[in-house]
Amino acid sequence: MLKGLTITPPVIGRISIGRIVEKNGKRLPEKDDQFTLTSQVQNRDGWVSHPLDEALRRAGSSKLRAIPVRMLFNDPNLNLRAEYTLFDRENGRPICVGNGETCKRAASDGLAVLPCPSPDGCGFGKAAGCKPYGRLNVVIGDDDELGSFIFRTTSYNSIRTLTARLHYYGAVSGGLLACLPLELKLRGKSTTQSYRSAIYYVDLGVRTGSSLEAAIAEARELNARRKAAGFDQTALDEAARLGFGNGAFEESDEEGAAVAEEFYPETAGSGRERPSGESAPAMLTLRDKLERKAEGLAEAAP
Repeated sequence: MLKGLTITPPVIGRISIGRIVEKNGKRLPEKDDQFTLTSQVQNRDGWVSHPLDEALRRAGSSKLRAIPVRMLFNDPNLNLRAEYTLFDRENGRPICVGNGETCKRAASDGLAVLPCPSPDGCGFGKAAGCKPYGRLNVVIGDDDELGSFIFRTTSYNSIRTLTARLHYYGAVSGGLLACLPLELKLRGKSTTQSYRSAIYYVDLGVRTGSSLEAAIAEARELNARRKAAGFDQTALDEAARLGFGNGAFEESDEEGAAVAEEFYPETAGSGRERPSGESAPAMLTLRDKLERKAEGLAEAAP
């Protein structure tokens, strides 16, 4: 295993509740009131739909607001990883990742471990737009039991709700979270901050038409079949735990552009092409700006 490279669950598709649209020459995120399943391939029109997207719509309604899923792991924290994260807005690479107690921050002289007072209490993070960032991996369908779809979010509502549900379902099932037949659900709510208009977040529940008791009984049956076949869920969880701990940051350089486009639209690509042969202008990254600001404050200090 290459040291310094975070080993994440194999991803075969994406789950989103919105899409990227072009407006006035800029590519901007647009929220939606339904799920969309896409492949990991993009074309000029955006992310290409995954075949399961159409299959689930045919099985239900035209608006995809519930997705049957299973978890990969029994440990809730392996299925959903959520931290306070500050991204470089130009390239989408993480600069600082923390849990409210400690953080790992990339600097010009390497990686530093520092206290993390959360975004509201951190001058570095508050000025640069640090926010909660979660990644949920789930299994959809039976074609690839170790291949997952990933849902990325910076929504407090989604992160808080999914964290609670995963821990609760893991507890009531006796630690059989990976065997429970569950369902991602899209819920709406209105707040004063949304000016009474509906905002949507992701929840997790037992599948429509079932009950919690029936889901737990099914989980026990599946767990017994897996054990009889030699499936070692404990070893799978441990392998994932070692993989996540093998690197400093989970997001790779390849995923950075998509992160910047989705979560930092005001500084992502403008959609305008430069004339042929014209080089990109030299630009300071967010990390450069923050480091210069810190140096200026240090120089100004008595």
